[in-house]
Parts: sequence; C-alpha cells; structure tokens
Amino acid sequence: MDQQEQKVAAAQAAFEYVQDLINHWGEEIVIGIGTGSTANLFIDQIAQIKNSISAAVASSEESAKRLKSHGISITDLNSAGTLRVYIDGADEVNENLQLIKGGGAALTREKIIAAASSEFICIADESKFVPLLGKFPLPVEVIPMSRSYVARELVKLGGDPAYRSGVVTDNGNHIVDVHNLEILDPRKLERQINNITGVVTNGIFADRPADLLLLATDDGVKKISRS
Repeated sequence: MDQQEQKVAAAQAAFEYVQDLINHWGEEIVIGIGTGSTANLFIDQIAQIKNSISAAVASSEESAKRLKSHGISITDLNSAGTLRVYIDGADEVNENLQLIKGGGAALTREKIIAAASSEFICIADESKFVPLLGKFPLPVEVIPMSRSYVARELVKLGGDPAYRSGVVTDNGNHIVDVHNLEILDPRKLERQINNITGVVTNGIFADRPADLLLLATDDGVKKISRS
C-alpha cells in the first residue's frame, strides 16, 4: 500500500472501532474529532453512521466544516463534558504512543479535547511511527506579541525556531516551528516549553499520550496499546 492507501486503512479501522463502541453502549455518543488528512478520511467514513452520533466536538474550524457537510452536528466541549473517545492523527508517534502534533496548526484544541476524553485513538500510516520524536519540526502556539521572546527561549533548549509565516490559528495566535530537536524526554520537554511565558501550548503529546494506535502498514492495520 502507498501512503494514501495506508491512511484510508487507518481511517477505516477507526470507523470500525467507533462502530463497535456504539454497538457496545447501545446509544448515541458524542465523539471528539481531530484535524488533518487522516482525520478527514475518518470523518468521511463516520458519515455512514451519523445517526448513531449525537454530536461531535471538532478540534478546528476546518474539521467542523467537513463534519457539517456530512450532516453531523457540532457541539461545544463545555456542553459535551467528558467525551467517550477522541480520534485524531499525528505527525509523529513513538512506541510509548507519545506524539508530535500541530502540522495543521490545531494543536491547542487537539490537546484540550484529548485531555477531556476517556480514550484517545491515534490513527496513522507507518511513516509516522518513529523511534525518536523530533525529526518533524515541533509546533509551538504562541501569543503573537511573545513570538520573538519565545523563539529566543527555544534556542536555549537546543532548537532552531522558525515563524510559520502567514498562519493564524483558530485561537488567533501564531505558530513557531522548532527544528533540529532530539526529544529524548518528551514529558520533560513538553512541560519546559509550556512554562515559557507567552506559550499557549506545544505539539508534544506526552503528558496525555494516545491510548491506542491504529497503525496502517503494508501488512495491515496494527493495534498498539499504551503499556
């Protein structure tokens, strides 16, 4: 399978997982939906069972628009409370199911929804599975006036920050992408960066990693649970 076919396979596996979850609970559920190419494929899949989904909490305006186009209702997380399940992709994922996310600039809302969900399912093609996080530039969402200051602090942590020109998040903030990081201790670095004044959050998902990875490979979709 090529990369696109693997993404489709991962989305299909997530659809089957959610369908089984709905059948188990025997009721409509509210689910969290991520952002990105693989998440979009999942959204297209769940349109088949939209009558079994009472509403979705979307991590971006882009995902909300796609969900609405399929006739799936959108609700606010404040109204939804704790979600049964959150489905999203990743830019990188390691064997501990710690992630780098934020290539689509939706990392803050993604992190909030992940934290508010009982179960976080990551869907990815095998190119995203890495032994060490950091080859993909780490996105950091910052308050606009703090961008240069935050960049200087990120240099002190060993990174090479670059402003993602022309990108404004759904929260009205900017993105700084940090290149050339070797993330040996994801939880420690996640907390260090989040403690920099002006940082909204960063794209390391280690304090709240995925619970299950549906990893599409040439040999099929592998289910990898967090130990």
